[in-house]
Amino acid sequence: MRQYQLHIPATDATGAETIADAIEGAFVEAGPVSWYETDGGWAVDGFFFADDGEELLTTARAALAGIADAASVTVEPVPDDVDWVAQSLEGLSPVVAGRFVVHGAHDRERIPKGLIGLQIEANQAFGTGHHPTTWGCLTALSRLLSVYRFENVFDLGTGSGVLAIGVALATKRPVLASDIDPLAVEIALENAEINGAANLVTAVTAAGFAHPAIVGRKFDLIVANILADPLKMLSPQFRVHALPGAAVVLSGILRTQAESVLAAFRAQGFVRERHIVKDVWSTLVLRYAG
Repeated sequence: MRQYQLHIPATDATGAETIADAIEGAFVEAGPVSWYETDGGWAVDGFFFADDGEELLTTARAALAGIADAASVTVEPVPDDVDWVAQSLEGLSPVVAGRFVVHGAHDRERIPKGLIGLQIEANQAFGTGHHPTTWGCLTALSRLLSVYRFENVFDLGTGSGVLAIGVALATKRPVLASDIDPLAVEIALENAEINGAANLVTAVTAAGFAHPAIVGRKFDLIVANILADPLKMLSPQFRVHALPGAAVVLSGILRTQAESVLAAFRAQGFVRERHIVKDVWSTLVLRYAG
């Protein structure tokens, strides 16, 4: 078994994302798959271990039937001295979301002036900025932070810590973050240090709001990029922990789930301020009217 690289050209960002989704879905154990802009358009790269490159090619072309030109798919063995994970990360172009730019270490020196760079590497924790839900949250936060001053911020389900770090760097104020996965908490704290926010971001391992650092506290901004069902289940706890007038940013929600999530939060006294949609995903910005 050896390493192979699949390469598929695309005409635009939407097409590249569609191709990437199809490739990830075609393989039981997908390696890193990235889509990125090139000089002449867009492209998708995938890195896989396999016994036979032709078998990979056949599977990929079948998955792309009706989506892309199957003849344009190529597969090449990766030289043994190439770090396939590092090479895949090179394909992750910076993502701009409002005032924020999420980037890897390889793009650290290329952040446009006036924007806030967030260095997040692809690893075990969710949140590199390339997913529409992370993009939606950062876009929503960029708008909120340009208008309001928040004193007490909580990032529930922090993943890579990208949202907590973004708020901390933008406001220069402390942010509390949590995740149910202790590994994610560890990664979030490492990312906070990498981004110069270690003195501002506190992260704890917790399911929902169940942690001594959270219980009894109220926040004027709560961010939660998790999933629709847990959000609905936790909606009463959002009310308990929200100050009057608090802003709440919710994501990890499919467009088809947005109304049911909104209904659950309306029942707790929240009103909708914005609904950001990208691809099949929704980000809701709510205000607590209680």
